[in-house]
Amino acid sequence: MIGLYKPELSELWFRRKLLADEATMSYNRAWGGTIPFPESEWKGFYDHWLIHHDNKRWYRYLKRSEDNVFVGETAYHFDDRRGIWLADVIVADEFRGRGCGTEGLRLMCRAAAKNGVDVLRDDIALDNPAVHMFFKAGFTEEYRTDKFIMLKKELSGSSGSGRE
Repeated sequence: MIGLYKPELSELWFRRKLLADEATMSYNRAWGGTIPFPESEWKGFYDHWLIHHDNKRWYRYLKRSEDNVFVGETAYHFDDRRGIWLADVIVADEFRGRGCGTEGLRLMCRAAAKNGVDVLRDDIALDNPAVHMFFKAGFTEEYRTDKFIMLKKELSGSSGSGRE
């Protein structure tokens, strides 16, 4: 079973590992592939996403409950430039194809709705196989370009109470 986990600063080693892995980041090839995340950037990231998020950013690890292994990460944030909430899920390559991403999306959507988000979107490269995961989680195609597909999910039950 997959659950959400709010990482500690010292646990950002897992994010560094995810972003540095070529197989995991293959979906990001169109935007540069792997992403450096040196330890010198951890505190700034942690403060921005987990401490001073201003209710515009949310970030959690996906953790397998039976053995407490991190399998991925999930996040959403408000894009001020476009005026929309954007979702993000990364599952480590070795855990793909086991439902971890779909469950992570489901849990993230529930948290977003609880936190008052009414619609989540994600723009995914056309060649990214994760688009099927988003469809399984209830996202629909809003539009597409020659480079990406914009997916959208309306979140029901946005009470805005009980922030996670």
